[in-house]
Amino acid sequence: MTGKLYLIGTPIGNLKDITFRALETLENCDLVAAEDTRQSLKLLNHFNIKKPMISYHKFNEQDKSDNIIEALLEGKNIALVTDAGMPGISDPGSVIVSKCIDKGIEFEVIPGVTALITALVYSGLDTTKFLFRGFLPRENKDRKPIIEELRECKETLIFYEAPHRIMSTLEFLMEGLGNRKIAVCRELTKLHEEIMRVSLAEAIEYFKNNDPRGEYVLLIEGKSEEAFAMEERAKWENITIEQHIEKYIKEGLSKKDAIKKTAKDRNMPKSEVYKYSIDLG
Repeated sequence: MTGKLYLIGTPIGNLKDITFRALETLENCDLVAAEDTRQSLKLLNHFNIKKPMISYHKFNEQDKSDNIIEALLEGKNIALVTDAGMPGISDPGSVIVSKCIDKGIEFEVIPGVTALITALVYSGLDTTKFLFRGFLPRENKDRKPIIEELRECKETLIFYEAPHRIMSTLEFLMEGLGNRKIAVCRELTKLHEEIMRVSLAEAIEYFKNNDPRGEYVLLIEGKSEEAFAMEERAKWENITIEQHIEKYIKEGLSKKDAIKKTAKDRNMPKSEVYKYSIDLG
C-alpha cells in the first residue's frame, strides 16, 4: 500500500503557533524530510517528538524527491517541513508535489502560519488583492523585467528579503516604482517583531542610520487610481483636442465614439469636445 506525503506548515518564529493537527501528523509519520534537520530537530524536541529525519533543501530537492517517492511507494508516510512557514512558498516543496501528482501518490497540506499573510494583515495596505513575488533576483538585469511587469499593478506587492540585501532592494524598488507607501515587517511572531509603515524614501533613510537585523517582509502599495489618472492626462497634454479625436477615428472608431472617448480621456463634457470636431471628416 502506497504511503502518503504531508506538507506541514510550521511556525515562522513563535513555537506556540504550531497547530494540533501538525503535531498529530508529525507524531504519526514514519519519516520527516526537513529543509534543515538541525532547525527542525529543535521543533520536534520542543514537543518531544522522536522521528528519523532526512535533509530536503533547494540544493538536493530534485534527487531527494525521487528518494521520497520511492519511500512513499514502499508504504511510508512522510512529513515535509521547512525551517519556517509553508513548504513550496519560497521554500522547497513544489518539486515533490509535482512528482506526487505525476505518480498518482496522495498528499495532504497541513496549513500553518505564513509570513506573507501575517505581514499583509499587519501592513494596513489593500488586502483584497495582492501579488507575492518572494525574493527578488540578486542581479539588476534579472530584477528589471520583474519590476517592469509590476509597475502598473494595482495589487499590493509583497517581497521577502534578507538583512544584507534590504538596502539595495529598497533603493531598487524606489527607482522602479517611485516613492510609494511601504510596510517593512521584521522578525514576525518573534521576540523582536517590528512593523514600520512609512514611504519608500523614509525606509531608505531609516536603514542608512539603523543596521538591518532579521528576516524581512516588504509590502508596497499598488499603483493608485490617481496615478493612473495623472498618467492618462499626461498622454494628451502634447496634442490638441482635434488631434485626439482624429487619433481615435484613425483607429477605426466612428466620429461619435471618438468624441465620447476623447471626452472621457480629458474629463470634459461631450458637448464641449464636439465643438472641436465640427471641421473634422
